[in-house]
Amino acid sequence: MFIQPSPQKGRILAATKAYHGYIFDVIQQTIATPDGLTVERDLIKHAPAVAMLALTPTDQVLINREYRVGINAESFALPAGLMNPGEDPVQAARRELEEETGYAALALQEMCAIRSSEGMTDELVHLMLARIDPAKRTATHFDQDEFVTSQLVPLAEVVAAVKDGRIASAQSVGAISYYEAFIKGAHQ
Repeated sequence: MFIQPSPQKGRILAATKAYHGYIFDVIQQTIATPDGLTVERDLIKHAPAVAMLALTPTDQVLINREYRVGINAESFALPAGLMNPGEDPVQAARRELEEETGYAALALQEMCAIRSSEGMTDELVHLMLARIDPAKRTATHFDQDEFVTSQLVPLAEVVAAVKDGRIASAQSVGAISYYEAFIKGAHQ
């Protein structure tokens, strides 16, 4: 079978930290690849993260609107955030959901984990399915440098926004697509 993990890894011959930041570092590497090449690559070492598809019992999805520097504009996406050291994905999802949106997860389930661009970053985002009660919301606790607006949106509208590109973040597209393909149909 072709789609099987390989035990072979590249051998790091040299590594130099070119940049250290709050969320990521840039490492310049010389690597001996498993297929015999020697290559120079820049690696963005990124903290692990979680993204939550938070659903109400009536299939309302919690959507965030937030300024994002990568597009220099507001983005529509699922709630997401970095995992703290020592947290597992469930703990991080519970904390991030409450801090960013004020909603507490009644139940949490990991759907899958995704990588946004394996050619340049080791970022791993755990996609979580969260069940929430829209009537139970507390105060938000944003990080000092963030401001997020959250709203419940019907799932059909969210799927349409993914289809037409209004929602384009990799973790949001991945979580919504995974839910639609593997979970939603199994419960109908």
